[in-house]
Amino acid sequence: MDLVDLITEKRFLGQEFLTWLWWKSEERGGTIALPGQGDIDVVFEKHMLLEYGEADYNERLVCSGLQTELKEARTGLRTGKKLEQARLKIVKNEMEYNLTLGATFFEYRSVRLPKTAGSEAGAEPSDEETEGLILERIYLFEELVKIVNDLFRMFLEVRVSPGWPDELKKVRTWVHTSADRV
Repeated sequence: MDLVDLITEKRFLGQEFLTWLWWKSEERGGTIALPGQGDIDVVFEKHMLLEYGEADYNERLVCSGLQTELKEARTGLRTGKKLEQARLKIVKNEMEYNLTLGATFFEYRSVRLPKTAGSEAGAEPSDEETEGLILERIYLFEELVKIVNDLFRMFLEVRVSPGWPDELKKVRTWVHTSADRV
């Protein structure tokens, strides 16, 4: 089996992760308790891409708007479409990250890192200041990747545990009841 086949076969994990993360974020009003790190805010916003089918029989549903309570996205989940891409806002310790996360390849798109004191300076920075700004941006991006990896690890621990059927039942209940409410 080559790499492309393996990715295609396992893509459901990323799709399940995004759906689970959406449910988890709404379970406590946008707050998720990340083990060892405390609470973080995860908000699904503005853009979602759902898919159904394979290869030539692939359907896509793009939902966009100012709020996550999009009737189309929830109805899409209810009718068997899989969440393939979502725009997220993640806030940890007053630091706000925005990104679009793709499920299949876990690709990060349109990343907006938190504003910092160094990034808001108005004057032309010196070479040392520029180097410091670059290192700061690298650090912030690494922090974002760590947060997403920790959320994925949290999902995988539940996914491979004996408690997964109960968790899955909660997610399915959320999909069906939230679609009815909208």
